[in-house]
Amino acid sequence: MVARYTLYFLAFLLWNFVIIPSLIEKRKTTLMILLAVALFGAIWLFCGITDTWLKGYLFYKKSPGYVYNLVFKTNLVYAVWVMMMLTLYSVIKHVANYLLNNTEKIESEYKVLTRDSIIALVVWMLLIFGLLLVDANTGVICLFFLTIPVAIGVHGLSTYSLIPTTLAINKRFFTYWFKVAIVTAAVSIPALFILALVLNRGEEVGITACFNAAFQLLVVAPFSWISYKRRLAGKAEILNLKTALGTSAANLDFLRSQINPHFLFNALNTLYGTALQENADRTGEGIQRLGDMMRFMLQENMHEKILLTREIDYLNNYIALQKLRTQTSPDIRIEVQIEDHILGLQIAPMLLIPFIENAFKHGISLREPSHIKITLQTKEGKLYFDVHNSIHTRPDNDPEKGKSGIGLVNVKQRLKLLYNNKHELIIRENASEFFIHLTLNLA
Repeated sequence: MVARYTLYFLAFLLWNFVIIPSLIEKRKTTLMILLAVALFGAIWLFCGITDTWLKGYLFYKKSPGYVYNLVFKTNLVYAVWVMMMLTLYSVIKHVANYLLNNTEKIESEYKVLTRDSIIALVVWMLLIFGLLLVDANTGVICLFFLTIPVAIGVHGLSTYSLIPTTLAINKRFFTYWFKVAIVTAAVSIPALFILALVLNRGEEVGITACFNAAFQLLVVAPFSWISYKRRLAGKAEILNLKTALGTSAANLDFLRSQINPHFLFNALNTLYGTALQENADRTGEGIQRLGDMMRFMLQENMHEKILLTREIDYLNNYIALQKLRTQTSPDIRIEVQIEDHILGLQIAPMLLIPFIENAFKHGISLREPSHIKITLQTKEGKLYFDVHNSIHTRPDNDPEKGKSGIGLVNVKQRLKLLYNNKHELIIRENASEFFIHLTLNLA
């Protein structure tokens, strides 16, 4: 027996480290095929010769011709079995290596195959190989051959289809459990029928069927349900943490992009008084509106939500301030249609102003015809906001040329964090015009 085990080990080394790598890399293919045939012949002859010694007692009962014929026929089948085990090992090794090294790619292409499912599949292949290697009971092999793949399939299908659809219609565990029972029956019955025909062992197939059904319904289904719920709770917690962190970062970036209002607010009161004393009405109006904007930023900008009417007041002040600069230019057309009577709706502060700032920054030229159109209205808890403006090429000496600022980038980030799946932002641009449309669910 020591000689046999030594042969098996040497055959394993030759097969696994010489023949298979060369065949995969397509090196010396013909030579490797001949070497594989020679290996098969060596196993057959060696096992046959050693078996004549191990079963020498048969020569006392049967004729030498009968014994040699029996021994070498038996070992021919045994040699085929050994080669099949070596081949199966190589297949499992390379499939497992591919699956484990490409889990992310496989998950993205085949969502049912999660990382857990892939690992379970590899373990299942190793178990089947081990059971075949030790020549385990047929019933045990059938049990593992059917139950584990069905469990992997049920778990994957539950994760990406059965459980989400059940929760989507507000149903409970037993609805999902019933779906698992249907899937288990649909998959298992044909497989059991084939096993019954191949093995012709009704009792073992019946035991396999009962164990498989119990395992899927009492172990796999509850495990998949609990695992999915825990994963869902974990994702929700991570999303909340990201939202909180992102909101703080976005607000900080936004405030850093603004002029510090504390110093300006104190200075504006002095300038406003001076403008009134000198009868500079337009200057006084501009300073007053700018002061209102600074007050808004000091008092309300740090709140998570403010009344939409207060946000609109800020927009109107900003637009009026810009009109003071452009009202003497007949080629500049500014059209504003903002709904006045809005009650109860709230919005994150300073969310809309970057779009209007961007329009005045890029849409106004004192040398060319320019236009800006701003509309804002609400309906059934939804805000519809449009800004349409002309675009002008900035001169080469303009310090702002080539700078997009952080305004629009910032507001996109805030929308994603604060109104995820509750907003639609469309931005269109051509050579002469820029357009944004924002739909925001404030209900």
